[in-house]
Amino acid sequence: MALGATTTAGVIATVLLARSRSAFAKSAQAHADRADRAEASETALREEIRHLVKVRLPAYAQHLVSTHYPIPGPLSSRLSLTESGKLLENVLAQFADAILTQRQRMDAAAWSAVRGTSAHTQSVANRMQDVIDELQRKNDNPELLNAFFGIDHLNEQIIRHLQKAAIAGGGWPGHVRKDTHVPDVVTGAQSRLHGYERIQIVSNLRATNVGIVGRAAEPIAVACAELMANALEHSNDDLKVTVTLLQTDNGTVSIQIDDAGTGMTAEERARGMRLVSGEGSQDLLLTQLGDPPAFGFAAIGRLVADHGFTVSIDQPSPYNGVRAVLSIPPHLLVEIDERTNPVSAMAPLPAPPPRRPQRSASHAAPAPASGSELPQRHRKQPLGSASAQPAPASRTPDPEKAGAMWGDFQNGLDAARTDTESKDAT
Repeated sequence: MALGATTTAGVIATVLLARSRSAFAKSAQAHADRADRAEASETALREEIRHLVKVRLPAYAQHLVSTHYPIPGPLSSRLSLTESGKLLENVLAQFADAILTQRQRMDAAAWSAVRGTSAHTQSVANRMQDVIDELQRKNDNPELLNAFFGIDHLNEQIIRHLQKAAIAGGGWPGHVRKDTHVPDVVTGAQSRLHGYERIQIVSNLRATNVGIVGRAAEPIAVACAELMANALEHSNDDLKVTVTLLQTDNGTVSIQIDDAGTGMTAEERARGMRLVSGEGSQDLLLTQLGDPPAFGFAAIGRLVADHGFTVSIDQPSPYNGVRAVLSIPPHLLVEIDERTNPVSAMAPLPAPPPRRPQRSASHAAPAPASGSELPQRHRKQPLGSASAQPAPASRTPDPEKAGAMWGDFQNGLDAARTDTESKDAT
């Protein structure tokens, strides 16, 4: 009996020991599995941190400079759902905020330097322009006048480059105008450009007395000059740039600029439209304009946002180049009394309506009676009609007439300055 009890107890003990050993083995295996998983998680986290530091953060910094650089995602999509993954994404976001804040502070300082330098130098260039104008008035030697014209034109280009840099940085154009005829604004803008002789201006305005209000005349002249400069720069030197002045039925006046250049890629067109639209012009970073910075479209965008006209560059020209259109709404237009403020003699002729050919060239209007009057804008007669009058004898140039002719040409070519009261930028 005792032996049976002892045997039973041994069996039970053996079973319990086996179960204990099995449980211990399972526990050890579970512990080992947990250790493996922890080690794998730690390794994955370490690799994710390394990927963040060496790949994602530098890529994000490059992406802030140009969107051409993509931002890689995390290595493990599963890890990104965990608390550790969310913390790593938070590190990336805080890094981006810090970089942007620092860039904005540095950019603001750079823009301040651009504005200050441009304004000071523009003030000096304006004073230089006054000296050049005085020299032109005091001299009647044709050779000297021609030299002064070259200096004048170079100084105009200097002022234009300084002006657009200051405007792109939030400065003002530096000039205050009276109400100005639309053709005079366009020819004044043309006179500021290297290669201005390649620009052909055609006026299809129905009214010759339409003008731009004084507060918007200079901003529109600046924008028009930059659009024409872009057309000249992106087309060959032997190709014309056509500028057409149009008046729509709703009262808007459009300045249409067509070039025969290489056109723009879709990306260039989209970027250009963002700049000239004026949207976000207050937040534009200097580093976004390239190296060296291209201020033209940025300056246009500032002026569009401030003055209410519109610019588009998203259409092709008839020559497979670019068509830029500057539209002036009715509230920026005004009727000008042509008796007291006539349009410049150098302004483009209005397109004539269809008419029958004249029977004789002898009905042409006579020339002005005195040299003090502005030249009348008549169409040139056929070469054959000149035989009716004897050719003038060769003579020494009359200094007074040369000076008067230069004055008329200068006033027409640089209408921006004749109707402008220049103020030194501070």
